[in-house]
Parts: sequence; C-alpha cells; structure tokens
Amino acid sequence: MGSIVVDVMLKPEILDPQGQAVGGALPRLGFNGFTDVRQGKRFVLTVEGDVTDAHLDAAREAAETLLSNPVIEDVVSVRALDESGSDGGDEQDDEQDDAQ
Repeated sequence: MGSIVVDVMLKPEILDPQGQAVGGALPRLGFNGFTDVRQGKRFVLTVEGDVTDAHLDAAREAAETLLSNPVIEDVVSVRALDESGSDGGDEQDDEQDDAQ
C-alpha cells in the first residue's frame, strides 16, 4: 500500500492563536531560538498498491476542495511517502508557490 501526505497551513495573513500559544510556551520550557510558530494540518491518504500520478492528482483535487478551506488555508504540499514511511521530498508538489 502507498501513502500520500497532504500538508495544509493557515495563510500567512491569518492569525494563528495556537501557534502563538506554542511560541510563547517554548522559551518558558527552555526551547530558545525560535522566532515564530505556525500550526498546520497533515493528512495521510492510503491507496492500494503504489502511488501513481492519478492518485496524486486526485489527492491534489481533494486537498483543494475538501481538506482545506481556501479562504484561510493554503495547500502547501501533496507528495508520496517512500516505502520506508519517510517524506518523499523528491515528489513534493509545492501548491503554495503555484498559487502566488
């Protein structure tokens, strides 16, 4: 079975109270050096067999129409996971760059 990862983030101009709360807590817990935190969503879609271009196209369409709210969120990537389960950066599709 193959897997596709869809990452969705709030648009930069949208206030992110959860990210701000985490950003405020980090230095209090001894994690210094971080200047900003943005919270997002990750979806993992599993398909039978290997991930094909048709699966990726369907995942992109689902990401734009169901998995994200285009008014306040950007789909930042849709990519296949490699067989080891790690992110397959070679197949990353940066939707945010396309939208700008």
